[in-house]
Amino acid sequence: MYLLIINILILLIAPFLMMGVIKKTKAFWAGRKGVSIWQPLWDFLRLLKKDAVISKTTSWVFKFAPVAGLGTVLFASLFVPMAGGKAIINFPFAFIVFAYILGFGKFFSLLAALDTGSSFEGMGASREACFSTIVEPAFFIAMASIAALTQMYTFESFKLILQNAGVYGYLIIILASAALFIMLLIEGCRVPVDDPATHLELTMIHEVMILDNSGVDLGLISWGAAIKIFLFEALIANLLLPFNLAPAVAILAFLAVVFVLSVLIGTIESSIARFRMTHVFEFIFIMTLTALLILALVTYRIYGS
Repeated sequence: MYLLIINILILLIAPFLMMGVIKKTKAFWAGRKGVSIWQPLWDFLRLLKKDAVISKTTSWVFKFAPVAGLGTVLFASLFVPMAGGKAIINFPFAFIVFAYILGFGKFFSLLAALDTGSSFEGMGASREACFSTIVEPAFFIAMASIAALTQMYTFESFKLILQNAGVYGYLIIILASAALFIMLLIEGCRVPVDDPATHLELTMIHEVMILDNSGVDLGLISWGAAIKIFLFEALIANLLLPFNLAPAVAILAFLAVVFVLSVLIGTIESSIARFRMTHVFEFIFIMTLTALLILALVTYRIYGS
């Protein structure tokens, strides 16, 4: 029971610290001291004290979208194993529900961007919808391959990869981690797909979609985006960590992997620039290629000699 409570606390607080670590890493590589790792939390609390400025052209969709976005990522988190490798809700094919719950939240964020009547926000919504359309099949190919290998149709199937794939399991884990990390960068709208620090509407994707949001609405959107990134880091942690660790060790190891991945994100954003829009698709298709390699390895393991 105490492990469940700790995991809930981690889910609520760790995303803010994760974003703080990313900012701190970028400041380190830029030769600056940077803000405190708690700054994203202070920013969130500050936004909660501000009133939202809402355009008269918007409808109820614009007001509902931030709540729907946060609610869907919190609901999706129930299907993701945290420290200790156990999910709060676990049933066959839960990863499909996970994907479409996140898709439901994104659907409302796209509608909210279109609801403003801004051509810039509509452009960002179009790009984000296009990217998600490419990412989704690759995610399902990778997850379905692992499910077929382990005969367990949830995220907890990760713990059976080595048991069922032998030496091929290490390669499958590496490829699956790479695919999920690419998905993290795409769904989290991070460099090299998008630049969360830019203010040029023509090059923005997610950030241009929320230009009209402010106050509490912007705070909920920022928190939801941080939780989504954290969920993909949690999935990668479950791929990399053994599942027979003591509870205290499992918590520390889980947080260590999240910390390392956050540093890696900050390092990537400090070392390379955002790709040109025409090259973003090539980067996204790397995830598709990785998923197909996982499928090939699983197929060989099951049916090969």
